[in-house]
Amino acid sequence: MAHPAVELAKRAVERYVKEKKIIKAPEVLDGALKGRAGAFVSIHSLNGDLRGCIGTFAPTRNNIAEEIIYNAIAAATQDPRFPAIEADEIPGLDISVDILSPPEPAQSVKDLNAKEYGVIVKSGNKRGLLLPDLEGVDSPEQQIAVCRRKAGIGDKEPVELFRFRVMRFH
Repeated sequence: MAHPAVELAKRAVERYVKEKKIIKAPEVLDGALKGRAGAFVSIHSLNGDLRGCIGTFAPTRNNIAEEIIYNAIAAATQDPRFPAIEADEIPGLDISVDILSPPEPAQSVKDLNAKEYGVIVKSGNKRGLLLPDLEGVDSPEQQIAVCRRKAGIGDKEPVELFRFRVMRFH
């Protein structure tokens, strides 16, 4: 059986896609669902193609369980890169949940590690985020380049760098 964070995300997606209802967080929260933190929910098809990924880098809800529920629904229905997930797709989905540590400033690229840390790149009010340990992203320089593109930050614009760790559940 999958981790409780993943089970919660799956239930949230299924209930919302099929019935347009938002599930409630469990009454008793334990382990990774306790406390408050940012969380990302990534949804892939069984062939590995990304179908949705939405998250928060800092907490926006009462607890991690609620963060997962709302981000799972958003990943399934509001990722602007993809059409909303349909009910007949649900059995063929692979969902993972990343719970983020609070971001900390990184002084330079030397403070980053693409396998260990996610990255946030900030310039003014523009911000791009990339989770760690993603296929095809093998260096901090690649992470920063992707973050810049996502945020619309030019290659030469000065940026602030932040790093964070994740607990990843499949």
